[in-house]
Amino acid sequence: MLKLLTTFRVVYETRNFSRTAELLFLSQPAVSNQVKQLERELGVILFERNGRKEMRPTKQADLLYERALILLEEWQVTQQQLLDEQNEEEVCRIVASHTFAVYLLPKLLRYLIPKFPKVNFVVAFANSHDSLDQIAKHDADFGFIEKPLETSGVQRFSLMEDELVIAGDPESKLWLVRQSTSGVFHYTQRYFEEKNIHGKKMLVKSNEVIAALLKEGVGRSILSKRAVPEGVKFESLEYKRKFYLVQRTNLVSEVLQSIAKEILVYNEIYQRKEKDHRE
Repeated sequence: MLKLLTTFRVVYETRNFSRTAELLFLSQPAVSNQVKQLERELGVILFERNGRKEMRPTKQADLLYERALILLEEWQVTQQQLLDEQNEEEVCRIVASHTFAVYLLPKLLRYLIPKFPKVNFVVAFANSHDSLDQIAKHDADFGFIEKPLETSGVQRFSLMEDELVIAGDPESKLWLVRQSTSGVFHYTQRYFEEKNIHGKKMLVKSNEVIAALLKEGVGRSILSKRAVPEGVKFESLEYKRKFYLVQRTNLVSEVLQSIAKEILVYNEIYQRKEKDHRE
């Protein structure tokens, strides 16, 4: 059954038998047969097929997908716990948006690692939408994002505040801008509309590259105050945003539950220090 659920999960996410076969290293007929077998065992239709390629999940498939994620994770946790008896180690997968990953996550991990010496932390970064998607699909345990995004099966918690500034040469007509999926893109567009700016724009898909360009005196950009390189001029904006923690609604592992609590504790400590520093 677990094999059938694994195949179903990938078919549900890709909406494509051929793509599922590639990802699972199976033949396309094998994928089709496994889905049919699962439908027979459950007594329901999971996908409505219109033509050779178009597939639409039924309401039963939507429900099964949510339950399958939990069942597969519980099995994964059980397997991990069996290994933990030998290795005494558990994995915590973290995905974070660029600004949080570079400027805040290292401090958070410095706080967490001593408290969880038997946990192996695995870190990746992605934009806010992709981070949320990884949490929803149980591909990561905790996500840190820069937009107040929501989706089913995921909890969201407000964290510390982030101030946005304009950095770089104030005389430059060249603007360095992030892609539309970036957390700062909305504020950049808002500023351009408010100030009626139609100057030349360079798309740069990395905060680090933007910071390096600003340090070389190339252009100007709206970015987190935390990301402004030393020696680069900046001016304040009225734009402030929140970072957010996202996690699954039901964390199976007790260790991950403890880590979730400690993240919120750290956030309170961090915000108190920030407040004391401002005062």
